[in-house]
Amino acid sequence: GKVILNNRRSLVTGGGGFIGAHLVSQLLEQGETVRVLELPDVSLPSSVEVVRGSVCDASVVRDALDDVQRLYHLAGNPNLWAVDKKDFQRVNYEGTCTVFKEAARKGLEVVVHTSTESILTGSAQINAPVDSDVRRVLKEMPGPYCRSKFLAEQAAFQAARDGLPVVIVAPTLPIGPGDRLITPPTRMILDFLNVKTPAYYNCRFNLVDVRDIARGHILAANHGRPGERYIFGHENMTLGELLLLIEEITGLPMPKVHVPYWVALSAGVVSEFTADYITRRPPKAPLTGVRLARNPMYFDSDKAINDLGFPQSSVRQALVDEVQWLVKEGLVKRHIVLQQEV
Repeated sequence: GKVILNNRRSLVTGGGGFIGAHLVSQLLEQGETVRVLELPDVSLPSSVEVVRGSVCDASVVRDALDDVQRLYHLAGNPNLWAVDKKDFQRVNYEGTCTVFKEAARKGLEVVVHTSTESILTGSAQINAPVDSDVRRVLKEMPGPYCRSKFLAEQAAFQAARDGLPVVIVAPTLPIGPGDRLITPPTRMILDFLNVKTPAYYNCRFNLVDVRDIARGHILAANHGRPGERYIFGHENMTLGELLLLIEEITGLPMPKVHVPYWVALSAGVVSEFTADYITRRPPKAPLTGVRLARNPMYFDSDKAINDLGFPQSSVRQALVDEVQWLVKEGLVKRHIVLQQEV
């Protein structure tokens, strides 16, 4: 398409992440000048302005915000486990506070804060999907990742009350190509493709194309109301249904055995203990992930669809694209012949 040149500069913190990278490329397609604040070891496209450093460093954030009209704050530690548990609090919460504090001095037209669905579930009713008006409390949060993201979202609501034009978006599980850092949803799919998971806990979640999430960030900047939260999701399904879909797409047999919750929980306890004290490497089953899985993660994205025009691209197609990407990157150990659409 034709590039419409506009003279807007947008800053994306965490622009090298799964959602961030898609957001950056969509902003570039719109002809915006894009600046990315990212850690030193994360690769970025040559067409962006790059500021290296951490959102925890106020002077770095201040420099990055210079001459910027829009801010997309995606930077954070998205893993459900970390060697140092304090890392979540430092990056996800304190980093967010630093970003808001610096942004408040700048007179930006809009700030889009990326929250997460994982802090919205609480102990939800089994039958009703969670909608964007839900309110939770800190003690409902399972584990340090969720606590840090909960506090960051609280800071976003507070910043909005204080007059910063912050719009909050909460993506569900992103599916699609390009997850270079292999975040938890991609890791889960990869483990199934590589038969690392003989049995599974049949949890329920919501899946959405990562490219829709990126588009949603721009729609939120254009049409979102400050101080409001929008859930970016699409299809609610069980893990069993997802595995059937992967089996259809790849022709690979998927695990058929599912385990009760207490088995998943004890596996989580063991694998987290091993990760914390022995291997210091991410556990197979992070406890936070297992605890989250206990709550049905079914979501209702109607507010984002109706108020922002949030798209609903095919989740099946996003899965096809993700599997193709994983194969192309050499991450899939089994031979796959992608099934053609009939």
